[in-house]
Amino acid sequence: MTRISEFSSYVFIKNDLNALGWTTKNPNRVAAGQLYTQQECLDHPEIKNGLDRKRPEYVVKVREQSFWVIEAKAKIEDIDTAFHEAAEYAKSINENSSIIKAQIVTGVAGSDDQGYLVKTAYIFDDGTIQNVQYNGKPITGLLSPDQAKYLTDNNTNALNDLIISEIILLKVAEKINEELHKASINKDLRATVMSAILLAMVSDTLPNFNASPDVLVKDINNRSEDVLIAHSKREFSEYIELRLPQENAAKEKYRSAIIKVFFLLRKINIKAAMDGSHDLLGKFYEVFLKYGNGAKDIGIVLTPRHIAEFAVEVLNITGDDLVYDPACGTGGFLVAAYDKVRRDTPEQVEMFKKHKIFGVEQQANVATLAIVNMIFRGDGKNNIINNDCLALNLNRKIRNGEASAEYITTTTTRPPVTKTLMNPPFSLKRSDEQEFTFVQHAIDQMQEGGLLLAVLPISVMCSMGRDQSWRKRTIEGNSILAVFSLPNDLFYPQASVETVIVIIEKGKPHKEDQKTLFARIIDDGFSKLKRRRLRHGRDSQLETIQKEAKSFVAGGIVNEEPGFIQLKTVDLSDPNLEIVPQKYLDRPSASKEDIKNETKKLYSEFLFQKIRKSLQ
Repeated sequence: MTRISEFSSYVFIKNDLNALGWTTKNPNRVAAGQLYTQQECLDHPEIKNGLDRKRPEYVVKVREQSFWVIEAKAKIEDIDTAFHEAAEYAKSINENSSIIKAQIVTGVAGSDDQGYLVKTAYIFDDGTIQNVQYNGKPITGLLSPDQAKYLTDNNTNALNDLIISEIILLKVAEKINEELHKASINKDLRATVMSAILLAMVSDTLPNFNASPDVLVKDINNRSEDVLIAHSKREFSEYIELRLPQENAAKEKYRSAIIKVFFLLRKINIKAAMDGSHDLLGKFYEVFLKYGNGAKDIGIVLTPRHIAEFAVEVLNITGDDLVYDPACGTGGFLVAAYDKVRRDTPEQVEMFKKHKIFGVEQQANVATLAIVNMIFRGDGKNNIINNDCLALNLNRKIRNGEASAEYITTTTTRPPVTKTLMNPPFSLKRSDEQEFTFVQHAIDQMQEGGLLLAVLPISVMCSMGRDQSWRKRTIEGNSILAVFSLPNDLFYPQASVETVIVIIEKGKPHKEDQKTLFARIIDDGFSKLKRRRLRHGRDSQLETIQKEAKSFVAGGIVNEEPGFIQLKTVDLSDPNLEIVPQKYLDRPSASKEDIKNETKKLYSEFLFQKIRKSLQ
């Protein structure tokens, strides 16, 4: 009975390996095959010599001489047994073969009803076994081919990166949304429900999934609250508290959904991945936004990760900067800034994350997501608050010998911010809170010479009325360094709005002969497909713009290209004062070569969409 009940775990393992990119065919029969099943592994003479008649569930071929042993059990409480048996199989192979090595071992335990636990380790040449980790956190899902090859090629248990396939991530997000929908969890609350589960996962001790719905939910709420208390953010616990329905049948559905979400998150190594180079919470929230109406009412559009990374590179965020986002959402810009400092100057990251990251978010449930984002990165949440940024100011303050800031409700006398990154709420109904209102607030918090990068609707830079009046006031005391147009579908499917990136330097009036960098970004590296934008794999214009813009902001030279990226003098005598690329970039006539390249691009786009559809 035990072997029969383990069948679901075999299917789970094979399906996951296939989704991760492994060729799940027998290498003896298919040249590109990488997976020996329990019945097939003894067909390999060296594996047979090492195992005698013992047969693990799967043996995966990583390289010609490197292998990965996987053993499965039917109950999640048997995860350690599965892991130790896999290790014993690997040890036997290594002791009896001088040609091949079993360098990776994994135990898998569980069922479709319970969920699945995964425990993976690397075996070093001296026989010692270390859990496979990323940023010091054990991975909880199966390895991709690139990850397994990295471990064996570098003889290490530490992954250098934990990039999750965009397709896999979106599928998991959609599945989580589906499970929460089945449990009748309000579509506008699903992201915060997931946040509670994430915080409950901080502890290495698993909840008792066999407990009653009341006991399980109470346990998860206690765990998430304990984490917030430890990080001095207890006030956010009420916004993510799980609340059971009244009827017993509904409670069971709720309990089942929570358990399934828990294991879906483990499947993508969420604890380790949350500390990686992606705003995963933002990506999940983006999926949930498609089904909720609340975001549209408050103007939420989440900044795509590649735009946030572009921004921190162009402004060259360092550990010496005090970074501010007055409408931080799930924290995408702040996460990108933190990651850049951690990557470039790790010796500065402790002070930076404690004293130099500031963010305000008016929606409490969204602010909680930003807090959770930073908690999984170790810190950086201290100065992220739930409030109305327009009712606050930042004032310079020295903390532990470092230049920092504090929130005050009076007028700031010593503006502390050196770099602002922002994407303000779009098209709010309240007439006193237009997009430029948030930009002006941010400028007021900045030191002289401070730099601001904002993603704005194009209307802010070319419309008449109050937008126009703001532009005139802005250039009287500040410089418009750069304006870049962005693809029309940048925020698809969250919103349909034409946007620009604007870079402003504070305290330097815009001169008549001053050059402003204009660029037109048509291809940002992503393509639209079935309510998604996915990376298409070709070189994008964003990469070229990033290099030139970073050089220009730092006072260097720019390699201009007519119609694409050019330095132009803003016509300050223009009564409309339109400051957009569409007005200033040259429009060269299309050459035969241009037409040929455009045709190639369109055909490439067609092929990309066909391939993506085949993967659905």
